[in-house]
Amino acid sequence: MANRTYISDADTARRLAGLGNSPAREDLVYFLASRDATVTDALYREADRARRQWVGDEIHLRAIIEFSNHCRRDCRYCGIRRGFPGVTRYRMTVSEVIDAAAAAVAMGYRTVVLQSGEDGWFTGDRICRMVEGIKGLGDIAVTLAVGERPAAEYRAFFDAGADRYLLKHETADPELYAGLNPGMTLEARVDCLRELKAIGFQTGSGIMIGLPGQTLESLADDILLFRELDLDMIGCGPYIPVAGCPTGWSAADREELSFRVLALNRLVTRDTHLPSTTALSTLNENDARALALTRGANVIMPNLTPERFRRFYEIYPSKKRIEVDNLAFRTELEALAARLGRGISLGRGDRPGWPVRSEVDKQYGERPI
Repeated sequence: MANRTYISDADTARRLAGLGNSPAREDLVYFLASRDATVTDALYREADRARRQWVGDEIHLRAIIEFSNHCRRDCRYCGIRRGFPGVTRYRMTVSEVIDAAAAAVAMGYRTVVLQSGEDGWFTGDRICRMVEGIKGLGDIAVTLAVGERPAAEYRAFFDAGADRYLLKHETADPELYAGLNPGMTLEARVDCLRELKAIGFQTGSGIMIGLPGQTLESLADDILLFRELDLDMIGCGPYIPVAGCPTGWSAADREELSFRVLALNRLVTRDTHLPSTTALSTLNENDARALALTRGANVIMPNLTPERFRRFYEIYPSKKRIEVDNLAFRTELEALAARLGRGISLGRGDRPGWPVRSEVDKQYGERPI
């Protein structure tokens, strides 16, 4: 990483103060590039203060169910891409997904995230049946992370009861995006995000940090894009190389940058939900989760995929699997929250100020696709 000269405490304070109201690209690059511990410490302290102000002290838990590792895409960074050799493919049935969600609900989770590769076998109808089955379990928020789909399917998912949709854009650099995602464009991905917002989903995106060819300037552009799209959730974790893709930045740089991007996202987007990612815990097994929660994060996403499937959803090498004993991991998270002087939320964890579902429907109404 290129270094910048640390100017003064007053200069750092001025830059920090501007991030929430009118963030400048040069200020984002300044914090991403600085190696001065006083600058970084100030960034993290301010991010933690902003987290407390905008989203409070509660930690929100999202139960992830990875229901298929089939994918029609061939993204170079992904361990379940279409052409990746040696992958044992699986698909859970609709009833297996609903049963896994019921188990999560029984443990106290109020948000279920249904995640898969872009698997055409899971038609819009099958996904709607999963959503409807889970919504029948109670006041549960359902998040979908199933890739790019036609606008009509997005609307059908929303009408079936899905509350949120995650679709990472990975990088705001169009050329880098095209090189890593054959046959895809950044423009199409961002159009999908805008469509999801227009339909009424709480919409999330995210990036990988430390990609080969990525620059600090492009990371700053990612953060500005998050703000422009007014996203409700943002997941940013370090890139962990898979076979056939260059290594890019060092592991230490990727970890350090991930914390800085997290803190900057908190300051720039304010009340957006920000997770401590599994990829970050894979790089830093001991401290990442606690550090992230003191640097802007307010969400943890435990993996509650049944174990007989979970080991096959390896989108990057050595993916962290400490959640295998689900009840023990839940107890561990409660202990971590207590140690930080915080608590585990018992609610759905909607974005602050987000209207209840009936009010969303009133606001957006029946819109043609």
